[in-house]
Amino acid sequence: MKVTDHIKNAKGETLFSFEIVPPVKGKNIQHLYNNIDPLMEFNPPFIDVTTSREETIYVKKEGLLDKKTTRMRPGTVGICASLKHKYNVDTVPHVLCGGFTKEETEYMLVDCQYLGIENIMALRGDAMREEQYFTPTNGGHAYAAGLVEQIQNLNNGKYLHDDTPMENNADFCIGVAGYPEKHLEAPSLQSDLKRLKEKVDAGADYVVTQMFFDNQKYFQFVEAAKEIGINVPIIPGIKPIAVKRHLQLLPQVFKIDLPQDLIDAVDGCDTNKAVRKVGIEWAIQQSKELKAAGVPVLHYYSMGKSDNVYSIAKALF
Repeated sequence: MKVTDHIKNAKGETLFSFEIVPPVKGKNIQHLYNNIDPLMEFNPPFIDVTTSREETIYVKKEGLLDKKTTRMRPGTVGICASLKHKYNVDTVPHVLCGGFTKEETEYMLVDCQYLGIENIMALRGDAMREEQYFTPTNGGHAYAAGLVEQIQNLNNGKYLHDDTPMENNADFCIGVAGYPEKHLEAPSLQSDLKRLKEKVDAGADYVVTQMFFDNQKYFQFVEAAKEIGINVPIIPGIKPIAVKRHLQLLPQVFKIDLPQDLIDAVDGCDTNKAVRKVGIEWAIQQSKELKAAGVPVLHYYSMGKSDNVYSIAKALF
């Protein structure tokens, strides 16, 4: 079932969902199941599965370092199919511009259609570690709006290079990312909202936000989006702080602000266990306010560990 249909069927009730990161290659999927199992108690209608782009590594060869490209976390579509089968839950694979040609994207989308996966999260993706700025892959999309357009073309029966008519057209529900405090590369929030409008106009059906820790940023973002004609559901993304270094890491990586009350509470912790407790309590209060405001879904970034998300969901659902 499509994410938007789950929202409609909920008739105003706030749903619970979460995002997982595939295990690094060589790991057993059972580790992933062990983290997901407790969260199924709260009946998530869908689970997001991230996709990692390629990474550059250096392999020693005959005394020299040889530059190679690899993917450390493969298998997004396979994991989605496995979760769908094991838990009877809808899954949302993340599809990136970065690291993929348009042809490779089409292959992935066709695989998703064959497997009965109905939802896609369309993202531009991040720059590679050695890049200062995002560089489009040769033959790939430069922006998520182009990726959304390609998915919509497939929904309308249009392949990239093949005129063979489809017996059954794809019918993907398309999610995209939104940034309550603007994307780190955007010159302003207003220009970033215009980019979001381009994605929605290209066919995006819903938006999931980047993490935020001040609900007013989310409420203001939703109002600003409505003012420029963005009328699709906007799902808030929540990440509980788990370790002290998140105070420096999250603002640096995601260019977000942390409320001073949260900073003070984390600074006052002597251990990461105490930090996790603060992060859980803050996320619970965030979630309660958002739920009272009638958000369609509360979406949690679990980052491969479920115990803190379980504690938050237990207090809410």
